[in-house]
Parts: sequence; structure tokens; C-alpha cells
Amino acid sequence: MSAMLDHVVAQVLTLQVRLLACRERLAADVDSEALHDLRTTTRRLRSLLRPLRGLPAVDQLEDAARALGALTTPLRDREVLAAELRERGQQDAAERRLRGRAQTFATVAASPELTRMLAIIDAFPAFLRAADREGLVKGLQKRVDKRLGKQWHKLQQGLLDPAHDRHRLRLLIKRVRYGDEAYPQLDHADDKLQRLLKRAQGDLGDWHDRLQWLAQVPLDVALLPCQAAWQAELEAAERQADLTLKRLHKAVSRR
Repeated sequence: MSAMLDHVVAQVLTLQVRLLACRERLAADVDSEALHDLRTTTRRLRSLLRPLRGLPAVDQLEDAARALGALTTPLRDREVLAAELRERGQQDAAERRLRGRAQTFATVAASPELTRMLAIIDAFPAFLRAADREGLVKGLQKRVDKRLGKQWHKLQQGLLDPAHDRHRLRLLIKRVRYGDEAYPQLDHADDKLQRLLKRAQGDLGDWHDRLQWLAQVPLDVALLPCQAAWQAELEAAERQADLTLKRLHKAVSRR
């Protein structure tokens, strides 16, 4: 196998071990970070797979990972909001969102979405090796490098847009950041640029959280005491994100 294919297989096996550990942690409800770690590991898997589209089983594994993300996103959003409410002294509202957590975690651990993803990932290295024997992965490093380059180009174009969509930029930043982490040997971003990407993602994440929380206020009167603070934090997060995005634009243009 090529060095790039060796790298992909090694990464898949590493992520598989982490996913299995997350499943056991969820089933036993041993810690509060299990769901977050499951989502982070699944995101890293999707970043590894995205440049491999067209190879056997990649689409199926991507679909399975996407389905698991759709299942767990509202659950994680609820956890994050509960933590925020606890910080603001809204204990009853926080506990209401965490009620039944053990059963929720167990449901995710036994879910068809996670079961399917783990089944596909278990066979995935064999599919890659078979594809290699059939000559389907020739020039893999060049293919991956080109596709990551396209992601960087999309980000650069998005940053150039004066009426940029923060939601879209947040997604593009996550894609280039995690894509670079999945394939560090291609050296698309140095340490300084990686730190700036992380900062931009965090700033946009702060903005996105407040936007989501404010949207829930009309649906839950228990959130009303937090509304004014969230609105002020949203506006501050917008300003901070825009400053960071300007810095990121300059850095991406120089890469």
C-alpha cells in the first residue's frame, strides 16, 4: 500500500477504537463528556473521509456518520444549554434538560445509527485494501491534496464576501481545520494558522450558541432571565468573530 493509504487505515483504526470506547462510556453513563467525545470522533472520521469520496464504502460510511450526527446534535445542544443555565443559577431549567440523561445515553449507545457506523467502519480497511489491489487508489495523495486545496479555496472565497454568512463560514472553517488535522503530512496550515482557525471556530461557536439560545426564549419562559445577557453576548460575539475573520482572511491569503 502507498504511504497515504497506510495513513488512512491507521487513522480509521484509531478512530474505531475511540468510537467503541465512547459507546461503552455512553452505555454505562460513566462521565458527562462521552456524548461530546463521540461527536468529536465522528467529526474527525468525516473529515478523514471527505477527500476520499469515490472510493469503495466511503459514501456508505459518510452517510452513517451523518445520520449519527443528526441523532446526537439536539442531545448535545441540550447538554450545552443545561451547562449554561447552571452557570447562570437557573438550576431547575438546567436539571429539566438533563433529566433522563442515563437513558438517553444508553439509547444512543444502542442506536441503529451508531451500530451501522461501527459495522461499516469495521470492514472499511478491508475495502480499502481491496481497492488498492484493484488499482483504484493510485495517486491517492495527489487526490487528497487537491480536494483539501478546494476546501481552502472555498474558505478564502467565503472570507472575501463582505456579506459573509457566518453559518457557512463556521462550516468551512471546521472543514479545513479538521481536514488539515486528518492529513497533517500535506502541510496545508502551519501551527499559527491552525491556532487562528481554532480561534475563529470558537468565536463563531460562541455567536452560534447565543443565537440558538435566544431562539428558544419565546418557547420557554424559564429562559427569560437570561435573554438580556445573551443578546449582549451575541452582539459582542459578532464583533469579536468579525475581527478574527479579518485576521484569518489575511493569513489564508498569504498561505
